[in-house]
Amino acid sequence: MTEPGERKAARVVVADDQTVVREGIVMLLGLLPGLEVVGSAGDGEEAVRLVAELAPDVVLMDLRMPRCDGVEATRRIRSEYPGTQVVVLTTFGDDESLFPALHAGARGYLTKDAGGDEIVRAVESVLSGEAGLAPSVQRRLLERLSEPAPVPAVTEAPDGLTAREAEVLVLIAEGLTNQEIARRLHVSTATVKTHINNLFAKTGLKDRAQAVRYAYAKGLVRPPVK
Repeated sequence: MTEPGERKAARVVVADDQTVVREGIVMLLGLLPGLEVVGSAGDGEEAVRLVAELAPDVVLMDLRMPRCDGVEATRRIRSEYPGTQVVVLTTFGDDESLFPALHAGARGYLTKDAGGDEIVRAVESVLSGEAGLAPSVQRRLLERLSEPAPVPAVTEAPDGLTAREAEVLVLIAEGLTNQEIARRLHVSTATVKTHINNLFAKTGLKDRAQAVRYAYAKGLVRPPVK
């Protein structure tokens, strides 16, 4: 029974596809003040179902899970059950894991080396309407804010190029390497290579030098004003 003035324990569901990890997290949370584990799920589908049944305050969500991954489960939970917050608890802290999870609606993001106190703080933060982010995640967000502005969207791309292929072409014309393009667009280097292969095939270009000339000729890039 909750005493007057005492804060009610946050009701938590744990979602992780690895049984040993999931049970370990549940055991750890059971030792922490202010948290009550009300259910655990082995994949995103089960996590969504438990949220519907139990209406927890928070889901601690892994990202890489079968059937329905953590990003999609987060998106569904925040759309269908907005009273439940999501804190990601994952091994992965890379951009391709972090930003999709935050865009899906996660208010917290921790890596699995987080201690019990850090988990409690993250849960309390998201329930108070704040972000519950690991220090490394906060640093990455600040770094992203300080990065160059994104490439302006190309509304009318020539020769059947997609908007993203045209963006890649503009960055090639600016002299960026594949790795630099990947960082600017927050995608993998392999994705950049795929876009380059596609735009070369559509335009008949053979190399980056031709791509630069093509970008200027099509007006995608303007010569510098002298």
